[in-house]
Amino acid sequence: MGGAALPGPARLCALWAALLALLPGGARGDWMWLGVAPFGAPEKLGCAALPLSGRQQELCRRKPHLLPSIGEGARLGIQECRSQFRHERWNCLLAAAAAAPAPVPAPGAGPLFGYELSSGTKETAFIYAVMAAGLVHSVTRSCSAGNMTECSCDTTLQNGGSASEGWHWGGCSDDVQYGMWFSRKFLDFPIRNTTGKESKVLLAMNLHNNEAGRQAVAKLMSVDCRCHGVSGSCAVKTCWKTMSSFEKIGRLLKDKYENSIQISDKIQRKMRRRDKDQRRIPIRKDDLLYVNKSPNYCVEDKKLGIPGTRGRECNRTSQGAGGCNLLCCGRGYNTHVVRHVERCECKFIWCCYVRCRRCESMTDVHTCK
Repeated sequence: MGGAALPGPARLCALWAALLALLPGGARGDWMWLGVAPFGAPEKLGCAALPLSGRQQELCRRKPHLLPSIGEGARLGIQECRSQFRHERWNCLLAAAAAAPAPVPAPGAGPLFGYELSSGTKETAFIYAVMAAGLVHSVTRSCSAGNMTECSCDTTLQNGGSASEGWHWGGCSDDVQYGMWFSRKFLDFPIRNTTGKESKVLLAMNLHNNEAGRQAVAKLMSVDCRCHGVSGSCAVKTCWKTMSSFEKIGRLLKDKYENSIQISDKIQRKMRRRDKDQRRIPIRKDDLLYVNKSPNYCVEDKKLGIPGTRGRECNRTSQGAGGCNLLCCGRGYNTHVVRHVERCECKFIWCCYVRCRRCESMTDVHTCK
C-alpha cells in the first residue's frame, strides 16, 4: 500500500474505527466492546462513533470526560470475568474478534460475550454483575483521583467520627455513591420500554444483576486509618473509607454465581423464584438471578458460539473445576512432553558481562480429548 504510515495514535483510531464498521447493528449498542478498544481510541473518536445505545450516547455527550472511566470499567469487568473462570468449562470466552490477536474482528462479530450475553443463564448473570461493578469501581476511583470536576471524595463523612474513641473522618473517602449513580444512569433502562414477555423477564433479570454487582462494591467498602501521636503513639486516628480491590469484588460475585437463584420466566408483580416451595424466601438485592439453565459447555456448538473443552489444558492431579476429570467431561486427556530451555545460574564477570548456563527441563502438559 502506498502513502506514509499512520502515526501511533492515528493508527489506533483507524483500527478501532475499522472494528466498529464491521460490527453488526446489535453489537453497536454493546458498550462492553470499549473494554477491548485500543488505548486512547474511544476518546479520540468521540461519542457518536462508539458502540453505545441512544441513551448512552446522550450521557456520553454530556459527560465526555467520563469516557476513559467507562472504558476502564469495561476492561476491569472483562479481565476479572476471565480470571475468575479461567479454569472452568465456560472460561468467559470473548467473541472471536476480541479474543484473536488481530485488532480488527472478522465480519459478523456479535456481542462481546456472544451467546452468553442474552442466554438468561448464570453466566449472563455474572457478566452483567461484574461489568456493572467494574463501571462503579473505575468511576469512583477516577473521582477520588481528582480526574473530574463534578465528583471528588465523599463529602458526607467530613467532620464526623468519635472523639471519645480517638478517631475522626479525614483523608479522601471513595465516593462510591456517585459511582453507583453513574452506573445506574449509564446501564439501566426502564422495563416499560420493551415489548414481549421474554424480553421483559430477561431485562428485569439483567437490571437486578446490574444492581447486585453494584451492591458487591458497596458491601466490600472498608475503613483505613492512620495514627497520629507523639513518638508513633496512636492518640488520634484519621480514618477514611476505601473500595476493596476488584479481585476481591470478583471473588464475591463468583460466590454469588455459585449460589445464584433461578427465577420464574413469568413476571407478575415482581420476580419470583422458580421453585414454588421456595417462593416465601425473599430475593435479596445482592443475589444473582437467572432464568434458563446453562449448557454443559463440554461439546462444541458453532451455532451458539460454544467452543467446547477439547484441547483445553487441564490439571491431572486436581479434583476441582480445572482438573482433567471435570474439564474434559469424562472424555479423558492427552499428555504431551514440553521441553523448556532458559538461561540459568547467571553470574556477573568482572569486567563486564554476565555468564549464564543453558538449562533444559521437561514438563508434562495435559489437554482434553
